[in-house]
Amino acid sequence: MRLPLSCLLVVGLWGCAATRGPAVSEPSAAHAPSPLPFIENDYARALAEAKSRGVPLFVDTWAPWCHTCRSMKAYVFTDPALAKHAGRFVWLEVDTDQPRNADFLEKYPVESWPTFFILDPREEKPLVRFAGSATVPQLEKLFEDGERAYQGGAQGPEALLARGDALYGASKAAEAADVLTQALAEAPADWSRRGRALESLLVAQYGAKRYEACARTALAELPRVPHSASWANAAGLGLLCGLRLPPETPGARELMASLEERGQQALSPDIAMPADDRSGVYELLVEARQQAKDPEGAKALAARWLSFLEAEAARAPTPEARTVFDSHRMLAALVLGEPMRAVPALEQSEKDLPGDYNPPARLANLYRQLGRLDDALAASTRALEKVEGGRRLRVMSERADIQLARGERDAALRTLQDAIAYARTLSPAQAPPASVARLEKKLAELQAK
Repeated sequence: MRLPLSCLLVVGLWGCAATRGPAVSEPSAAHAPSPLPFIENDYARALAEAKSRGVPLFVDTWAPWCHTCRSMKAYVFTDPALAKHAGRFVWLEVDTDQPRNADFLEKYPVESWPTFFILDPREEKPLVRFAGSATVPQLEKLFEDGERAYQGGAQGPEALLARGDALYGASKAAEAADVLTQALAEAPADWSRRGRALESLLVAQYGAKRYEACARTALAELPRVPHSASWANAAGLGLLCGLRLPPETPGARELMASLEERGQQALSPDIAMPADDRSGVYELLVEARQQAKDPEGAKALAARWLSFLEAEAARAPTPEARTVFDSHRMLAALVLGEPMRAVPALEQSEKDLPGDYNPPARLANLYRQLGRLDDALAASTRALEKVEGGRRLRVMSERADIQLARGERDAALRTLQDAIAYARTLSPAQAPPASVARLEKKLAELQAK
């Protein structure tokens, strides 16, 4: 599902800043070869090649902690069906944890992971910015839309879609939402881009904080979209917007009931969608039950969610593909109140992918909640040896929690002080001031005790 909660708008304390920490190998989220010739973490080279060839530049911005990013790499970008598109663009992937990519992120800010850009290399301006996951058919529509915008000449709703894409790519979410609303209004009922345009509209409305408009748009437009991955994405986006409504919003309860019903429909096996996207719908539905103060309902959904994830992990073709489900397995187990149920999977992931910081970082969290504080501290140490970027700040903050649980107040203070000092060395695009402020608040509260 597009814009999964655990990969959304985490540019605060848990954001994707870069690090000047110890040298490490590339993250073990390294994926199977793609038929698309991606250039890794070298915007200047990719831009020069795109200018030389006279084609747009397609950019996949991702992070090793982002399960949807890893799902795209394990299950979509490796699809042989994409081979025929290799010559349409110059292909670039940007790991937002890498310090070398700070300049790119300052030029093209990322608020959710993954985000795909199609850039015009002549002016270095975004033609398309697409946030979240996509299937191969959805990517192919994106390719067509990017090329059409690059070449110009689109008319009618296609021209409005291209303009909306460009506005969203320029971080003008409210203006993009207005234009995309017009595109849907003017398009014929059988418009082949209706599902894609609806998803883009809902993302723009979310970005503009028009949560009620987003929720109501989803309910109004879903009957006009065939049951498909786009339908499920739109249902999930509508539910996400509903979850952000102020509780005093008139009719909020009835609106949420309708949105939850659409979310349940999105779980139908009749809708073909990636397992990670289906998991994202479960996550939203669990949050909806929690927000409704229905812990039993949330636990019942979490039980279904975890069983689904365990089954998907069991049939994953590679360890890298299996780790796509690790973070949600941990979340579902925590909602169930059974953290131990996720531990063996994470321990196996650490064995299979020794260069990946995610398994030990997640284990540190679970071990702490299980009261295994020595194991938690050791796992945190292993994660810190590998982690880069803003995720390092999260590992350090959670390490301070472990130290406090062990009664080591002075050590926790030093860890937070080190985290703040480190965060201040980073680019503002990778470590926003809000992230430093949260660390400072945590430190001040601990010093006051």
